[in-house]
Amino acid sequence: MPLAMSRPWKHPNSGVYWLRKGVPEDLRALVGKREEKRSLGTRDPIEAKRKHAEALAEIEERWANLRAGPKVLTEREAHELAAFAYERWFEQHRHNPSLQTVWNVELGGRLFAPAPKPKAGQIYDSTFLSNLDPDYFERLRMETWCLDGADERLKACGFKSDERNRRTLAKAIAAAVQRASLMLERLANGEAIPTMFSPAVTAVTILPPTLLPPLPLADLVKGWAAERRPAAKTLYEWSRVVRQVGEFLGHSDARRLTGEDLVSWKGSMVAAGLRAKTIQDAKLAPLRAILQWGVHNKHLTSNPAEGVSLAAKSKQSEKKRSFTDEEAKTILRATSAEKDPVRRWVPWLGAYSGARVSEICQLRSEDVLKIDDVWCMKLDPEAGSLKTSGSERVIPVHPALLEAGFVKFATRTKPGPLFADLAPDKFGKRGGNGTKVIGLFVRQLGLADLRLSPSHSWRHRIKTLGRRHGLAHDILDAITGHGSRSVADSYGEFPVEALFRELSKIPTLSL
Repeated sequence: MPLAMSRPWKHPNSGVYWLRKGVPEDLRALVGKREEKRSLGTRDPIEAKRKHAEALAEIEERWANLRAGPKVLTEREAHELAAFAYERWFEQHRHNPSLQTVWNVELGGRLFAPAPKPKAGQIYDSTFLSNLDPDYFERLRMETWCLDGADERLKACGFKSDERNRRTLAKAIAAAVQRASLMLERLANGEAIPTMFSPAVTAVTILPPTLLPPLPLADLVKGWAAERRPAAKTLYEWSRVVRQVGEFLGHSDARRLTGEDLVSWKGSMVAAGLRAKTIQDAKLAPLRAILQWGVHNKHLTSNPAEGVSLAAKSKQSEKKRSFTDEEAKTILRATSAEKDPVRRWVPWLGAYSGARVSEICQLRSEDVLKIDDVWCMKLDPEAGSLKTSGSERVIPVHPALLEAGFVKFATRTKPGPLFADLAPDKFGKRGGNGTKVIGLFVRQLGLADLRLSPSHSWRHRIKTLGRRHGLAHDILDAITGHGSRSVADSYGEFPVEALFRELSKIPTLSL
């Protein structure tokens, strides 16, 4: 039974009002769903009633058009349908009219002229294209833009989007935008513009949707990724975030997003029990960055995610800590009985280098080498992506590792990954699976404190020991791959003998 909602519906999590209207059974096949559902973009009950009435009128008009069947639009009807374009375009640019560069007013009155055709025996070759009007391709872009807007408008109003209707409406949209752009030119020149008037809409009463064609969030992700070249894992996770937004809202058009939509999405995640830090850092922040890229590249006029955030207060119990000496001994003793190279050597390398588990797991045998007569591990981006530019570094092999036989293991391993039996994940990295292996191994030893990270607590320990035994701050940062504390720290190099001298101050644990 379809829902019969005659009043705005208040979302229980976000407090934003929505329209919900059951689709009549005879129209479900044409509409493609059982219920019309859209955000009214407000928490004000009075404003919600007004917007609800307007949206309901639009839906009822569209359903009436669908019931009436195919219809050929007259030019008058097309101009009435396109009346929103003038107001929308003017409103979008009136505060900074000189920044309107998308619509070329010099060409706006010459659109939809018959397309040039080759003469008898002539083909569409480079000669033909070079003889075309130099403005041809720009006019073609503008025409395509209007045709896409016409497709969206016809669909929204329930009219058949055949070639005749879409072309008639596209011409009307072009005329409306041209009028608005000419008015913006006058405004940019400092002329006093009278109160804006718009043609009366008598045949159809509808809300003005965006003029521009839909902009899929996935397209913004592709553009952002092409420019920023993120790690494969980052691209995968951010793409998943924008898919989740689309699934929640029922559409993935970046140009239709509102701040209220994203507040509702945030509320749904809070209601689902996601941690505040996850919502803020792994959901809202990626979406905000993607949309901001769209603004910077002129695909969007504003970022609807701006200001939408969630305070992610860290609890003291969630702060990670170092392994104590006894905990470190427990783990390192247990490794001696292991034949699996991951469980045997990854904890040792973490204990005496402070390297990240992802850096350790992608080491190659050729990355263990002598530099200035000191055995070292070279963390090289050729072996796999690194977290930051400062992560590319050389770490001397601590005397404890030499004594334990790590260099002998590394130099006897055939060229390639030291931990070749550790399967890479879908992004080609061994660190994720290495973390799982070490996590299970350490927890089985009875180290259940959630403030301990089975892999990352070694990095905490190295920093703790560095402070305890007086390692030079800049050299300790160079060993762990942390950023420079000042510009002065970035001057000069870190000789291997200096790195080894400082790292050797950390005593070997007596097992």
